[in-house]
Amino acid sequence: MKIYLNGDLVEKDKAMVSVFDHGLLYGDGVFEGIRLYDHCVFKLDEHLERLEYSAKAILLELPLNRQQLADAVCETCRANNLSNGYVRLVVTRGVGHLGLSPDGCGPPSVIIIADDIQLYPQELYETGLKIISVPTRRINASALPPAVKSLNYLNNILAKIEAKKVGFQEALMLNDKGEIAECTGDNVFVLSKGVLYTPPLDAGSLRGITRASVMDIAQDLGIKCREQALTRYDLWTAEECFLTGTAAEVIPCVEVDHRRVGSGEPGEITRKFISKFRENVCEDGVKL
Repeated sequence: MKIYLNGDLVEKDKAMVSVFDHGLLYGDGVFEGIRLYDHCVFKLDEHLERLEYSAKAILLELPLNRQQLADAVCETCRANNLSNGYVRLVVTRGVGHLGLSPDGCGPPSVIIIADDIQLYPQELYETGLKIISVPTRRINASALPPAVKSLNYLNNILAKIEAKKVGFQEALMLNDKGEIAECTGDNVFVLSKGVLYTPPLDAGSLRGITRASVMDIAQDLGIKCREQALTRYDLWTAEECFLTGTAAEVIPCVEVDHRRVGSGEPGEITRKFISKFRENVCEDGVKL
């Protein structure tokens, strides 16, 4: 496997960063997860725009412009002979001294990994996923904007561990008001009385690329879609529920906190979104 590291493509076992890189020491950096479908990089421009916004928010100056980053992503995919897969684009603060201050750090490190991925077993896309709410709350949006995809994912990791400990593959995370924020790596959608709802960004949810694609699909299908504060009750009583994310794509959710959602099987509307999303992936991609 070839890894892009600061302008060079190097073998996996040669791809190394300094132990003094603040991305390692403090989680100081940003990243994007991007999908590759049939030699098309899905929503590449949108992902790079979000990376730029994340970097700007943490006062990290990207060492490459958008076109250079796009070229590097495509080059890495080609070097690994990938037609379908997952790309992890990482930018760290760079090497610095011990201590929180980024003064003296740099230059930033750019790392691109292109590989296969399977977040959930394929059968769950047919039978549906069961999730559970966990004690760990989503970080308050006023403390750390959820729109920033930083390298510090400990909040989400702790929630994932809590779910795994009790036999679930995914955790539902609440904010400090007890409202639904998101799952550990996915946005949440529920269908109730023919209207599709998803938590607003200020509830602690990521500005997901797949989330935005689903909202566009809803418009194409003539389904009203609203951003609205949701509680666990709204998920328990929903007709349908599904999760969205770059790695997860669109996956049905059939049980929340041991309560069956709707019929307990993936709903008809959810299946339409899955089908439509898969139809669109190559239309909205950049060819290698």
